[in-house]
Amino acid sequence: MDTATTIPTTMHAWQVTTPAPVAGPTPPLELVEKPVPTPGPGELLVHVHTCGVCRTDLHVTEGDLDVHHDRVTPGHEIVGRVVATGDGVPAQWQDARVGVAWLRSTCGECRWRATGRENLCPNSTYTGWDADGGYAEYTVVRAGIIGHHTLQRAGLPASTPERPARLGLYGFGGSAHLCAQLALADGAQVHVLTRDKAAQERALSLGCASAAGAYDMPPEPLDALQDLKAGRFDGAAVLVNDF
Repeated sequence: MDTATTIPTTMHAWQVTTPAPVAGPTPPLELVEKPVPTPGPGELLVHVHTCGVCRTDLHVTEGDLDVHHDRVTPGHEIVGRVVATGDGVPAQWQDARVGVAWLRSTCGECRWRATGRENLCPNSTYTGWDADGGYAEYTVVRAGIIGHHTLQRAGLPASTPERPARLGLYGFGGSAHLCAQLALADGAQVHVLTRDKAAQERALSLGCASAAGAYDMPPEPLDALQDLKAGRFDGAAVLVNDF
């Protein structure tokens, strides 16, 4: 294992003890001290800086989803920094700022993978459900680049100074804002359609050409439209997010 900094031997983490309503009489989450995990081949140890709350995390915590991993640590909207890498991970991942997503891994061979619908893979695994997630000081994830694969999946043509590619994003959550930054860095014009007013403002602040409601039309014809609310992105678990 290659390390970029001194790593403690133990950490604090929230675990689901017995799934139950968060507002009920018996809290389903318990704050524990446990060993810091060690990354295996192809994995990263991430020092968690922040982790958002998704409705899926509540489903895991409250028992709406069957238990896949006993005393699991929920959380999959993670931003942090890589502090150690397992065997086979390229050196550029060391000390990289990364984001971690819900879809952790897929089989890589089924018909769903071949058609760009990895989220339907019967052998898929998920961060914060099948493996410990981000409600902890450290978490282990697989190395990969979600935003890059999402952009590739859209089939966006190359941009030129005379004719920038025009990409539409339907929905502007954790995956979409990263995809947008990659497209913008490649010189594309990005148009965002989302009902969330704060997300529209966020899109414009990143440099997107327009941001409108979910039922509106973009101001110009698009070369590609990517539905980031459908969960159609690659199964790699982490992406560099330094734009």
